[in-house]
Amino acid sequence: MKIPGKLMDNERLLYDINQLNDLFRESANIQSLLDKTVAMVASHTRSDVCSIYLYNNESRELVLRATRGLNPDFVGKIRLKLGQGLTGLALQELRPVCEKDATRNPNFKFFPGIFEERYECFLAVPIVRGIGKIGVLVLQRKKGNYFDDSDITALEAAASQLANIIENARFLMAIHEPHGEETKVKTALSEKLKFIRGKAASGGFAYGPATVTNKKKNLAMLLHRDFDYTYSLDDFHGAIAKTAAQLEELQEQVGQKLSDAASLIFAAHLVILKDKHFVGDIVKLIESGVNPPLAIKQVGTQYMEGFATSGNSYMQEKTQDIEDLVVRLMSNLLSEAEEPDKFRGRIIITRELLPSDLLILSSEEASGIVLVGGTVTSHLSILARSLRIPMIVSDTYELLDLPGNTPILVDAEAGNAYVDPSEEVLERFESQQKARLTLAEQGHSIKPVTTTRDGTRVHLFANINLLADLKVACELQCEGVGLYRTEFPFMIRKNLPNEAEQFMIYSKLVELMRGKPVTFRTLDMGGDKTLSYYHDIREQNPALGLRSIRFSLQNKPVFAKQIRAILRAGAGTDLRIMFPMISSIDEFCQAREVVFECLKKLGKQNVEHNREPKLGIMVELPCVVDLIDDFAREAEFFSIGTNDFIQFMLGVDRTNENVAGSYLPHHPSVLRAMKKVVHSANQSGREISICGDMAHQEQYLPFLLGIGVRILSMDPHYLLRIQKAISGIDLDEAQATAENMLTQTKISDLTQTLNLNSVNE
Repeated sequence: MKIPGKLMDNERLLYDINQLNDLFRESANIQSLLDKTVAMVASHTRSDVCSIYLYNNESRELVLRATRGLNPDFVGKIRLKLGQGLTGLALQELRPVCEKDATRNPNFKFFPGIFEERYECFLAVPIVRGIGKIGVLVLQRKKGNYFDDSDITALEAAASQLANIIENARFLMAIHEPHGEETKVKTALSEKLKFIRGKAASGGFAYGPATVTNKKKNLAMLLHRDFDYTYSLDDFHGAIAKTAAQLEELQEQVGQKLSDAASLIFAAHLVILKDKHFVGDIVKLIESGVNPPLAIKQVGTQYMEGFATSGNSYMQEKTQDIEDLVVRLMSNLLSEAEEPDKFRGRIIITRELLPSDLLILSSEEASGIVLVGGTVTSHLSILARSLRIPMIVSDTYELLDLPGNTPILVDAEAGNAYVDPSEEVLERFESQQKARLTLAEQGHSIKPVTTTRDGTRVHLFANINLLADLKVACELQCEGVGLYRTEFPFMIRKNLPNEAEQFMIYSKLVELMRGKPVTFRTLDMGGDKTLSYYHDIREQNPALGLRSIRFSLQNKPVFAKQIRAILRAGAGTDLRIMFPMISSIDEFCQAREVVFECLKKLGKQNVEHNREPKLGIMVELPCVVDLIDDFAREAEFFSIGTNDFIQFMLGVDRTNENVAGSYLPHHPSVLRAMKKVVHSANQSGREISICGDMAHQEQYLPFLLGIGVRILSMDPHYLLRIQKAISGIDLDEAQATAENMLTQTKISDLTQTLNLNSVNE
């Protein structure tokens, strides 16, 4: 049965769903938001019933959270396992379930008193975010009023939009909903431990039960256990099979979430697991009468000691792979393997964190991270931001002794954490979270063109760290990629990616940008961005050592593979290749020659590729400033990487807390040097952009626009805020501000000027 005006109602539904963020802020609580949502959807779809079921990750159940049309007394009481009932089936199989007469389907689940049997026509659509299960949106109508394809399409679109809103509300749901047994955990916490002051590494808020992880402790406990039970060779082979299946599943999960990670972080574990010598040595011991856990312990220890004492630092790194594998293998043999969702919804407290660890935590949907006693390098922080995991660093070692399931609130905007927070603290953060914009709202608020108050055009580009950032960038209508950090696929794996692997990643980036300009920065490794598998580099001062373009030029086979992959992926698009840490015209010419050689070989091989890439440089070193006119005759574009530019101009390590107060973007020398670079580029007709942190710091926007910057590139989640700030700036006033700042010689005077001219948030 067709309903007149239904298509118009369905379109209106999508519009109104996008306004739910306003309802969210206006609602007294989450329940009020959900109640308004089901009423809205029921009305627009002309359905007798609309219900929302939300998925509880811990109990693995769908819970009826709101309904319009069914008995409201059953809200919070109806629970379904995955696959149970038509609703549970929709979430388990991640597909719409549509029935003309639901009661005739053998999967129909009858709940007396809810009055569901009055409505024969049934439609359920899963609510998902990525690979994460959020819930199910259900519609029901009376007999004869069937759902059709247009209903399914509309409800799928609505569920997709609704996923954004519910994702934003998860933080609040975590506050108001008990976490089972962990709410009963009450510890005699000292006042010192109640409030943890740390350092923000990746922004956001998270609330949930604590999980303390300690790889070394877990390994030591397993290696020093006594085993009363004697296991068989079949038990060992079963553990091998189970471990391999777990690793392959983790690989698949990571691959689905982050395609550029290539999910190869588990490759070393799988290789060792299938190594005939490793497994064969264990089998020989078992066949000689050694209990399998002791055999695993003995062989594993031999391998760890062998790798640890090796003079080859690459082999030393393999010790960790063996440790991880031994823990997993023995746990599976002893049937003590932890459940695969052990990190979901939890605050992870740990002493050590690798890029691969971050990927695993992200794939298992951990809520937040507290890194104890460690240091957050810039690449680890950038990766956490791309994965959207709130993370702080703290020197409070007592956190490592915190009982499991203790509730923790992480405020990664300020860098603090609250252990077993009071209701007053939770309420304060609840109000803050309600005020935050969601991605869905940003996407519909941003304008396709950015202009100042007087109409001057400014171009906003995105910095991309992982392909996961592209979804945000595309939804926020960025004008292209101003900086793709190619080092991340190198850093999160155990060996150098080959040309084919890089080509696959770069092709996805170009494809998703759909013809927009894409700027690839060549491998920027060194300093705090180290490759664990590249063992030839051990330097006392890595920030000034073999890094970035110096590394590439000394390792031309590695460099050429990357350039070839970029050229092939960039066929038919506006491709830019940017060299980092260039210090001389000679270096630029050497790097450019590698590109020319690759172009020549690809042409001879008749391989499709971009034949005219634009070649440019990152302006990061002070020595480039005086040569900028000469560079403008060679390079086709420039991008000022303000983070390193300021660091090297002032001789200040930006990751060192002891001198953090001296890292000043508004130092007179920094401002005057930037002015000189921008002026030279504009006079020469060369494109100039800003791609460091100054690009998203609103107080510097008048200065940057005032000296002639018209292109800004930043992490995608800053795009809307910066567009709004630019729209309030008058160019004449910005130029006057910039001229005033350039005449000042004291930092204190510039600080005052910035305060007077800062953009209000």
